[in-house]
Amino acid sequence: MNQHVNQHVNLDDLPIRDDLRGRTPYGAPQIDVPIRLNTNENPYAPSPALVADLAEEVRASAAELNRYPDRDAEALRTELADYLGHGLTKDQVWAANGSNEVLQQILQAFGSHGRTALGFEPSYSMHPIITTGTSTEWISGVREPDFSLDPGKAAAAVEEHRPDIVFLTSPNNPTGTALPMETISRVLDVATGMVVVDEAYAEFARQGTPSALTLLPAHPRLIVTRTMSKAFAMAGTRLGYLAAHPAVIDALLLVRLPYHLSTLTQTAARVALRHRAELLGTVDKLRQERDDIVDWLRGKGLTVADSDANFVLFGRFPDRRKVWEALLESGVLIREVGPPEWLRVSIGTGEEMAAFRAALEGIL
Repeated sequence: MNQHVNQHVNLDDLPIRDDLRGRTPYGAPQIDVPIRLNTNENPYAPSPALVADLAEEVRASAAELNRYPDRDAEALRTELADYLGHGLTKDQVWAANGSNEVLQQILQAFGSHGRTALGFEPSYSMHPIITTGTSTEWISGVREPDFSLDPGKAAAAVEEHRPDIVFLTSPNNPTGTALPMETISRVLDVATGMVVVDEAYAEFARQGTPSALTLLPAHPRLIVTRTMSKAFAMAGTRLGYLAAHPAVIDALLLVRLPYHLSTLTQTAARVALRHRAELLGTVDKLRQERDDIVDWLRGKGLTVADSDANFVLFGRFPDRRKVWEALLESGVLIREVGPPEWLRVSIGTGEEMAAFRAALEGIL
């Protein structure tokens, strides 16, 4: 142990980049409580059959861990393309360690110093964080009071700022709002840079909600990002992916780290895809729980944003921290995120949502 470490040195004493000074790292509270409804995880654990299959595949993969993984995850990308459909091939799909790394690689390839990225807030908080981390300037667009995005205003903002990257999130986080294809198309029509549609929660959208994947053939600068952390109940695997024109994949190859996706990550993701009927079988239950909690919250006189995701934004509370803390004291952890006066609850099992309702009713 080094006995000579200077205990008086802190972050501000280090020569970090000026644009990082004063910032705080991303992080939802990780608190061990009975009911965790704060990070939009799928509450249903993998089945014993899936766990057994995964254990067997990991055992087989472990025998070759002295070798580097498939550098470009060819087999996994082939299977992800098959899952997405829309005639996609592996050359149009890319994967990384969670959709956050996918977003970071996009910004490394198409952003950087002197370039800009535009998003419409409130939205996913990691978009501006990753943007800043890649020395790209963040431009904040605005949403309507109901958190929707006006197609004309969105297109006008893109025309005004001419960003190198536009972020559209559908369903949006933390509001749950899905975007009509008209809005995405209007942005694509005027964008001169890349347009990223973040569809992390796409599987939870109401039946008939189209995906931006349908727009890919006509728009080579469109990127649609997805994740296995939510509907696939694989948050611990850390697997995000995207679909785009093959030229976009070529660009990402220029910035990805060698062998960035471990053998074990690729193995776990491929097992999950093989068991997707089971994993996605929980989506309908979660949709129903979501719609039920929206009705219940509105019945209590609260304001609730329309949601196509596995979470609900509700309010409005003059002191939301007080409500958040009271729920935590009752053993229920939700998220203090989004605009002031609003809180977000992830959708859990029926038992978990009953506990949330009982705790909140006591507070109200």
